[in-house]
Amino acid sequence: MHKYYVTVTTGAAPETVWKLLVDAASWPVWSKVDSLDTARSVGLDPGGDDGVGAVRAFRTGRNVTGERLTEKVEYRLLAYEDAFNATMRNYRARVELEPTGASGTVIRWSGEYETSLLLRWFMPRYLQKFMQGMAEGLARYAEEAERAR
Repeated sequence: MHKYYVTVTTGAAPETVWKLLVDAASWPVWSKVDSLDTARSVGLDPGGDDGVGAVRAFRTGRNVTGERLTEKVEYRLLAYEDAFNATMRNYRARVELEPTGASGTVIRWSGEYETSLLLRWFMPRYLQKFMQGMAEGLARYAEEAERAR
């Protein structure tokens, strides 16, 4: 089993970070995914508040991965697992938000997964870096969203 863990602190409030995190349509704006594949997604909320059981399909390059939301604690935790993924198996991830004393948020994004023997040397380093970029993009965009208000 491979694991990754990234953490980023943002000046944005947990509510702002949360709103972006639960809205799959916002991910291509702030993350490293190219687009939301609505044809392969299931149960998306039209208001941008996807619930437990929703499958969010994201395209990155030629790959489309589906992530099923498994746990949701408002402003605190969003957990998901792979619904379909060509490069990983038994993937589970958690995004935990913790308010800071200065009205900001600590974002902790962690996951574990299995992969093929062919990818086991490449995938851990790649995914660690990819997920760090995801967390940094979320933090940065949340700050920009608050400044724009």
